[in-house]
Amino acid sequence: MAMSTSLWSFALVVGLLTLTPGLDTALILRTSAVGRRRRAWGVVLGIQTGTLLWGVLTSLGVTALLTASHLAYTALRWVGAAYLVWMGVRMLRDTFVPAGERSGAEAADPALLSGADSVGGGWRQGTLTNILNPKMGAFYVAVLPQFIPAGVSHFTMGLLLTTVHILLGLVWSAVLIGFARVLHGWLRKPQARRLLDRITGTVVAGFGLRLALGD
Repeated sequence: MAMSTSLWSFALVVGLLTLTPGLDTALILRTSAVGRRRRAWGVVLGIQTGTLLWGVLTSLGVTALLTASHLAYTALRWVGAAYLVWMGVRMLRDTFVPAGERSGAEAADPALLSGADSVGGGWRQGTLTNILNPKMGAFYVAVLPQFIPAGVSHFTMGLLLTTVHILLGLVWSAVLIGFARVLHGWLRKPQARRLLDRITGTVVAGFGLRLALGD
């Protein structure tokens, strides 16, 4: 397989994966739609940081050891599931707190208010969401080697393929953030924001439960 063919074929596979609605899409849309654009880009950068880490580890052969070890894979799966369920339940719980009480809590905690739209906070959330998902590692172990031509450096080509995945993710994330800005006016209504948070919280917690109950 020629290198150019490999790159285009891999781009098609991960492009379809990127366009498929999932956890990353829900987090980016929700964060951006409520007006936290800087935090949304932080989430995007965090997700791509996690993708880069999985790509590097796969290229080094480390994730093959993880997927071969049932104990290590199971441990990471449970940690990731617990984090997602916790995040989703917290979103759902906050929608039942009266708006006045939430405003009071933010006013009493300037750090919370100032960090609400921070790139750093979003980056931590996106990175944790991605690296605590062992299925990302399993996907890379199963798919990446199939697109590495014979005679090419496994590590170099692995990083090049991962870069393709990251670039596609950044482009699609920019589209999502732009679309979410259209919804911002409607989401200024408290009822609309509660609805969005309940939908996102359910999606996030659902992914956590599916991860916990998966094989």
